[in-house]
Amino acid sequence: MSRIGDWMQEPARDVRVAAQADVVVVGGGPAGVSAAYAAARNGARVTLLERYNHLGGLASGGMVLVLDDMWDSHLQEISVRGTCMETLDRMAALGLAKFPTRGEWGSAPKTVAKWTRWGTFDFHSKQKPHPIVFAAAFDPDAWKRVSMEMIKEQNVELRLHSWFSRTLVEDGKVKGVVCDTKNGREAILGNVVIDTSGDLDVAASAGAPHIGGSYIVTTVFRLGGVDTDEAERFEREEPEAFDLLDREIKRTLGGSWAQWWLKTPLPGVVWCNCPHMPGLDPLKVEDLTRAEVEGRRIVHQTVDLVRAKLPGFRNCFVVDMAPQTGVRQTRLLEGEHVMSKEDVMQRVRFADSVARGRDYYYPYRSMLPRSVENLLVAGRHYSATSAAQKISREIPPCMAMGEAAGVAAALALDAGVSVRNVDVAAVQRTLRAQGADPGDQSGPNTDVPPLAVAQDEVAA
Repeated sequence: MSRIGDWMQEPARDVRVAAQADVVVVGGGPAGVSAAYAAARNGARVTLLERYNHLGGLASGGMVLVLDDMWDSHLQEISVRGTCMETLDRMAALGLAKFPTRGEWGSAPKTVAKWTRWGTFDFHSKQKPHPIVFAAAFDPDAWKRVSMEMIKEQNVELRLHSWFSRTLVEDGKVKGVVCDTKNGREAILGNVVIDTSGDLDVAASAGAPHIGGSYIVTTVFRLGGVDTDEAERFEREEPEAFDLLDREIKRTLGGSWAQWWLKTPLPGVVWCNCPHMPGLDPLKVEDLTRAEVEGRRIVHQTVDLVRAKLPGFRNCFVVDMAPQTGVRQTRLLEGEHVMSKEDVMQRVRFADSVARGRDYYYPYRSMLPRSVENLLVAGRHYSATSAAQKISREIPPCMAMGEAAGVAAALALDAGVSVRNVDVAAVQRTLRAQGADPGDQSGPNTDVPPLAVAQDEVAA
C-alpha cells in the first residue's frame, strides 16, 4: 500500500484538443489580459486561459486596489501607459476609479491631506509626508467588468475555469498546454505561448531554468459601514491617541503597511491590504491553506478591536475577503537577462527595453526563457533576482510587460520568425504607436495622457 510521500504512476490517457490559436495566454491576470488584448489587436488569433471565474488576477480577485509604480520620480512623468491607462480610463468612466490629476501631484498640504488615504502617494520616497503622484484607487468588480469587455472586443477566445496542468513540448519547442477542467483534461495548442501565470507554471513545466523566491503572503479584505470622514478627523485632530491605537491595531494584524486601511470608490467601503504573513510557501497547498485560515482569524480579531475603539469604524462590517490569496513571489525565471537589484535601483536603460515601471526598465531578454522556444514570460515571475523582483513587481509594470509580450508574439508570427528573433525595434515602435511607453527614449515624454489632466485643463 502506498503511503504519504510515495509516488504512484498515473495511467496514460488521451487528451481532447479543445482549442487552437496563434497565441495562447495562460493566466488572466493584469499581465495576461494585456498580453491577450495586445496580441489580438495586432492580428493574432488568441486564446486566453484562466482558472478562476473572473479576469484581473490579483488586481481584482486578490483585491490589490491601488495601481502604483507607474510614475517616474526622476522624470516626473507617467511611465506606464498603453493598456494599463486604457483599463483605468474605462473604470474612471464608470465612476469606479479615483486618482489625482496633474495639478495635484506634489507635496502641497491640501493635496497630501486629500489623497494620502487613497494610497496615491510615492511610498518609495524618503520624504515625509510622501508626495502625491499619479496612482489610482479602483473597484475590483469594475476591473473584472472592464477586462471582460476588452477581451470580448478583440474577439479573444476566453476559457475560464481552466486550470493549467502541464506544458506540451516537442524538441525544445512549446506547442501548447494541457488544462484540467470539469470536462476532464483538455489540450490548448498554439504557435506561441505566453506564461502570465504569476508563478511561472508554464515555463517551469517546460523545463526553463528558474529560481525559487519567497515574500510575505496577504489575506486582503474590505470593510463596509466606515465613516471615513470621522476616521480621518480622529487621525488629524487627535494624533497622539491615533498613534497609540494605530500601533495596537497593527500588533493585532501582525503585519501591515503604514496605512492599514485606504479609501475605495465605494462610499463607506475601505480596503485593508493586510494581514501580512511571512514564512509561507505559496506553492504548497498546506501553506496556502494556513494563510487563509490564519488570515481570517486575524481579520475578525481586528474587526472586533476597531469596532470597539476606532472612531469611524464602530459600525463597520466585513464586506468580503479576497478570493485569491495575496501572493507576491514564488518561482522566478532565469532568462536571457536576469534583472538585478542594481539594474532596478540604478535605472539601467537597455537597448531592448520594452516596458517601464516606476524608475526602472525591462529588457525584452528578461521575458525570454533560455533553452525553450515559442515561449514568452510576462508578469511578476519575469527574469529577476529575488531582491530585484521585490521592488519591481507591481501591477502596472506587469501590464506593460504583458502588452509587450502580446505585441512581440503577433509581430513574430507575422514575420515568420521565432519570438526569440523578433525585431525588438519593431516591437518598440508598435508599442509607442499604440499608446504604450516601452522605455525606448532617453528623455521625458512630451505629452501628458488626457486621463491625468484635470477636466478644466482639457477644456482649455
